Amino acid sequence: MSQHIVKNAVDHDYQVPAGFQGRSSGYFGDPVVNEAAGAVQMGFQLSRLDPDGVVSQHLHSYEETFFVMDGKLVVDLPEGSFEFGAGDYGLIPVGEAHSLRNVSAVSARFAEMRAPLPRERHEFDTYSLEATTDRPAKRADTRDPRNRSFGHIDPESMDPAMQTQDRLALSASMRTALLVYSGISVKMMIDSDLGADLSTMFMVQYVPGGFAGAHDHPLEEAYLILEGEVDAVFDGVRYHMAAGDVAWAGVGCVHEFRNVGEGHVRWLETQAPQPPSRHSYRFRRDWAYLAEVLAASD
Repeated sequence: MSQHIVKNAVDHDYQVPAGFQGRSSGYFGDPVVNEAAGAVQMGFQLSRLDPDGVVSQHLHSYEETFFVMDGKLVVDLPEGSFEFGAGDYGLIPVGEAHSLRNVSAVSARFAEMRAPLPRERHEFDTYSLEATTDRPAKRADTRDPRNRSFGHIDPESMDPAMQTQDRLALSASMRTALLVYSGISVKMMIDSDLGADLSTMFMVQYVPGGFAGAHDHPLEEAYLILEGEVDAVFDGVRYHMAAGDVAWAGVGCVHEFRNVGEGHVRWLETQAPQPPSRHSYRFRRDWAYLAEVLAASD
């Protein structure tokens, strides 16, 4: 079975997600990364909740993170009901009861990442609850230092010139740090610092010419292109990806990226399980160098 998936935006097929027939209205998704596609660590779905849509209260035996692309999504949690808009993201821990609503006049589009993998033979590890709510929702306040589950990111968050105390929405710390190297900017969104145990979610941006050489990981990754275009290679197969496209790389899948356009390319990336403290990247060029050194020493 192939250790990678690439699905173009024009090929997304939105259906009522498995296990949510009768548990939802106006809720549709494309489960690009799932058990049937060959994943063993994670699920990744593009979702849509139409106006007046509802996903009734439920919980999972997996951790769920979400990122809102556009529209407004209300998430009902034990501590309250919160409204999320474009660029907002959040974490729903294992076993936490929640429901979803759209009380606006436009559809909400969002990505959902699940870890560990939802299993079809166990009814996708989802359990229905009877309780419902129509309580008013408040805007999620990502600046509140008591917040442990939500965040916000926008394109300016990826600009090194904008990483000053007066411009940051949050107090400067490693939570707001931007990692910049080789024309690539990476900003963490959800990890153990925000309470995640099983997965990570972060934003990646390449300047024109930005390049990450061939490498693989001891974990699975999913990518949702949000802006721009990128050439990607997965296990020797080359793809051109643009906004709305989704890809997945399984454990050991060698992949690389290059921004060949004139503008930035930006994507949402998720990983499961969380990276180990060492050796989360295995770059082919480093081991090719070792082979040359060993050959020269013979």
